[in-house]
Amino acid sequence: FIIYIIKYNSFWINSDNVRLLLERLQEICNELKDENEINIMEEYGNNTKRYTIIIIFFTICSVSIITTTPLLMPVLNIILYTNKSESYQIHVMTEYFIDQEKYSYLILLHLNIIVCIGAATITATGTMLRGCLIHACGMFKIASYRIEQAMTMKFKKISTNNEIMIYKKIGCAIDIHRKAMKYSEFLLSSFEGSFASLILVGVISLSLNLFSIFQTASLGNNEECILHIVILSLILLYMFLANYVGQEVTDHNNYVHTTAYNVGWYVAPIHTQKLILFILQKGSKVFVLNVGKLFGVSLECFAVLIKASMSYFTFMYSMQ
Repeated sequence: FIIYIIKYNSFWINSDNVRLLLERLQEICNELKDENEINIMEEYGNNTKRYTIIIIFFTICSVSIITTTPLLMPVLNIILYTNKSESYQIHVMTEYFIDQEKYSYLILLHLNIIVCIGAATITATGTMLRGCLIHACGMFKIASYRIEQAMTMKFKKISTNNEIMIYKKIGCAIDIHRKAMKYSEFLLSSFEGSFASLILVGVISLSLNLFSIFQTASLGNNEECILHIVILSLILLYMFLANYVGQEVTDHNNYVHTTAYNVGWYVAPIHTQKLILFILQKGSKVFVLNVGKLFGVSLECFAVLIKASMSYFTFMYSMQ
């Protein structure tokens, strides 16, 4: 629920920046004239749609499990002949000014509505940010394409007009490379505070849910154990996808540097070499999306967060 609040408020506070992100992306797409460049951006747009459909499907399945498990457990107990006649209990610590046992199903309906609204919020905001960064990867890919196209000409006998043309193409590649970097950095800076809060809450939630899974499993409380497993899986998936898209941005930027190095820049005209050197110098330093200058959004960061969660869980489990 804390994650729900953070995500919703982060978009509400940064509504102007979100609009600027979408408008800037539209402007960059409108500037593309080459058919192959348009196809590259459309390809990354289709990837965004596929990811979004998969994440929505997974969210629907997870919400269905969370909302139906409390209702199906009594039936499952009857099928398994466990002879449990205990009344249903609400496992969420909240205060209601009514008889919770008498109105347990109304309270359950209220909680399920909150879960559905929160899941829709997380899915919508997460897929939107991921889609923006995937399109930034498309910009990096276009920069690599422009460098390759500019350096396809033979440099033994080259006219002044061709040299000017190559110079302009390399300049266009540098321009969109710079736009991709600024676009990614602007997105991260707009949500830096909420991302830092999500990292903190995510690590704490992973540790507590791991601890609860072991506790409920030892007590034989299958219903609550299933809920904690689902919540744990959702947090892990969210953290992985967030760090994976950051890793994709870094890899695409590295690919631009690799492309500039492998195209034979050293045999190009002097003016062209100077432009390519800008890309090589930029690529010599790894481009990583940093959250608060502490966490670099990457798969390595995901591993560090998992390691930290396991350490806290081990400490709590040893102290019980």
